Amino acid sequence: MKRSGPLFTLLGGLLLGLLMLSLNATTGASTTSSAGGEKPATKVSPSPAPDPTKTTAPPSPPPSPSPSAPANADYAGRTDDDSSAVAVSLRDGRAIAYFCDGRDQESWLKGDVKADGTMRLTSPQGGVLNGELKGSRISGTVDMGQQEYGFTADKALKPSGLYRATESVRGAEIDGGWIVLPDGQQVGIVKRDGTPSAAPRIAPETGAVTVDGQQLTARPVQP
Repeated sequence: MKRSGPLFTLLGGLLLGLLMLSLNATTGASTTSSAGGEKPATKVSPSPAPDPTKTTAPPSPPPSPSPSAPANADYAGRTDDDSSAVAVSLRDGRAIAYFCDGRDQESWLKGDVKADGTMRLTSPQGGVLNGELKGSRISGTVDMGQQEYGFTADKALKPSGLYRATESVRGAEIDGGWIVLPDGQQVGIVKRDGTPSAAPRIAPETGAVTVDGQQLTARPVQP
């Protein structure tokens, strides 16, 4: 019985040692798990402060629509001194005009018409028409070289307007131009091989005209 005492003492020491090892292992695992489970804090960069010296450009305005050419129409009228007539035909931004005194002076002029209604028309012989369309009227000047004429031409409704006939009659080259005014009056010149003279009247509804005994057809003129 006395020998069992040291044996119990030895067993008690072993059990105590095992208990201490178990406690140490458990404490170490908890510490390691706690340390490993922590996530490092994410570094957040601060937003840059706005630069007061820099300004934001305003948005560009939408492009303006392109202005359109004046409407297609015909115009006819007289010069300020009532000595001659002027007719102008507008089509798609282009114009052709005819200046005529009904005796021996005439000029065919061509050119562009701007969106604001202004125009500068010229002839191969050096004539210049400067005009401006406002409302239903074209006003301006015709410079024939030796003299400048002011004129006003109102919008013309058929059969008023500008007419021309070109043909060969009895071996002569005929070139005739006519301005039919809104009041029905006509001003025109017929050239025979380049020699001008007063033109006979035309029938505006049909354009029929007789020149040197031969019937021709004068047709509306457009650019």
